[in-house]
Amino acid sequence: MLEQIQKENDIKYIDKSEYGALAEEIRQFLIEKISVTGGHLGSNLGAVELTMALHIALDLPTDKIIWDVGHQSYTHKLLTGRRDGFESLRKYHGMSGFPKRKESRCDCFDTGHSSTSVSAGLGMVKARDLKGESNTIVSVIGDGSLTGGMAYEALNNASKLETNFIIVLNDNNMSISANVGGMSSYLNKIRTADSYLDLKSGIYNALRGRAKGDSLIEKIRRVKSGVKQLVIPGMLFEDMGITYLGPVNGHDVNALLKVIGEARRVKGAVMIHVMTEKGKGYAPAERHPARFHGAEPFEIETGLPKNPRNTPNYTDIFSTVMCKLGQRKENVVAITAAMPDGTGLKRFRNMYPDRFFDVGIAEEHAVTFAAGLAAGGMRPVVAIYSSFLQRAYDQILHDVCIQNLPVVFAIDRAGLVGSDGETHQGIFDLSYLSCIPRLQIMAPKNKWELSDMLKYAVELDMPSAIRYPRGEAYAGLKEFREPVVCGKSEWIYEEEEVALLAVGSMVQTAEAVRDILKEEGHACSLVNVRFVKPLDEDMVKKAAAGHRLLVTMEENVASGGFGERVQSFLNENALAVQPLSITIPDVYVEHGSVELLKKELLIDAESVAARIKERLSGN
Repeated sequence: MLEQIQKENDIKYIDKSEYGALAEEIRQFLIEKISVTGGHLGSNLGAVELTMALHIALDLPTDKIIWDVGHQSYTHKLLTGRRDGFESLRKYHGMSGFPKRKESRCDCFDTGHSSTSVSAGLGMVKARDLKGESNTIVSVIGDGSLTGGMAYEALNNASKLETNFIIVLNDNNMSISANVGGMSSYLNKIRTADSYLDLKSGIYNALRGRAKGDSLIEKIRRVKSGVKQLVIPGMLFEDMGITYLGPVNGHDVNALLKVIGEARRVKGAVMIHVMTEKGKGYAPAERHPARFHGAEPFEIETGLPKNPRNTPNYTDIFSTVMCKLGQRKENVVAITAAMPDGTGLKRFRNMYPDRFFDVGIAEEHAVTFAAGLAAGGMRPVVAIYSSFLQRAYDQILHDVCIQNLPVVFAIDRAGLVGSDGETHQGIFDLSYLSCIPRLQIMAPKNKWELSDMLKYAVELDMPSAIRYPRGEAYAGLKEFREPVVCGKSEWIYEEEEVALLAVGSMVQTAEAVRDILKEEGHACSLVNVRFVKPLDEDMVKKAAAGHRLLVTMEENVASGGFGERVQSFLNENALAVQPLSITIPDVYVEHGSVELLKKELLIDAESVAARIKERLSGN
């Protein structure tokens, strides 16, 4: 049946009796494709029937579907004519794993981070109304994304709507008993029937604006609320002014079509509560939903990775050191924003449950919560991905750094992260953090230095940040392990002509660059920068005095990065040395393997060596 779906709305020609078979075919297609490319499997398997129902009920692209995060949009891509794109899913210049407006006219809003869909959908509703149009706008948000405060800000705003706006809550975690679900279904039929809606609208319009009428409206609402409290699980939304429909079985296409039809008749914001099972239809994903949230290529029969990892990554090192610190220091606490597995804090949680805090997808709250813990005498370590931490910028500046509180930011996935693309590349953190006073910023050259920096950071009486990359932890340069001292770099090799000043992950690249240059007769020093802030001014002066070319290397955009700070220092002090800044250009970097992206961005060892030789030759 998938061969019959070549473009949007083709699903409408599938017979109703075939919906179940089509859902099974879609699941098999996704399992087969993602087992090869990797990707978000569990969330997509759980949203198959929901996506089918939306595509059957709506007319795309006139009607709009905004996917929160967008990691559950694979079926949507499949139903809008992008079946062939799955061969290149998440590969360089291939199909994105998230909605992209440039990819299809049916992708109406780019997403990648959570809790944004209601705000974006509400904006589209207002744009529709201002233009006098009548298309349907649907925001699909998961129960996990509903832990983010931004979603509630938008819901609060949406509650004042007097035109239709559908919010689908895709709930794959909570369960509601059958009798409540049955009663809710019954109430939905009554409350969305034409006669009920007409009566409700007529009474409210007749009474609105009259003193006694307004009082009567409030009494009616109180009576309704008293009854609904007994039978409706969505009273939070009802009390906000959002009509609640559900819960409904998210794997029953016909039931979904019915409730979507009811929702489209509501004059205002309406929430459809849909119950789904993450990983549905594939036993390994049902048993281990976390493992299949973002899966690497796997064997279909077992669900096991095709290329199991045999060496520790930086997240593993962080996890081990945190557990040791938890044992040694009773005031060390750990905080994450819905990522205990991804950040490596699961082991800490198991060992010290009273000192572990998962605040949900709420990075802003996580940081201010950490500030409160620090003000109360604790030493909080906040582990958040680089691209997610930027959501808490105001809290880092105002609540932590202005007060000079000893919060440690463990910034995972710093630098290029690969297949998740623009929304997930951690290439801005050095820029957005470097301008904040009182914040020490570190980057380890290898796995041992990450351990040393973390131990150093929890002893500080001021805020600090440690950024480390995704992937295998570098085990080279083990013999170079000087104590971590505030603002002091580490000279690994001292020679002449070229000085390589490398930040964190780029030390490994700089080693390879040095080898290439030495083979061609160039003398080359290598400095492990360690501290991006405070800047080691003595090191920069020494490097400028003893070398012909000073090369800064970082896995960060050019604007506001380490290289820019070094060049500013050179200019201010009139230091006569030729500078060369190796950075990521000020662009949004698409998805693709990290190795390929580095080559394309000219920050791999061969490209850097070529740029240095070109500069030395005067070309």
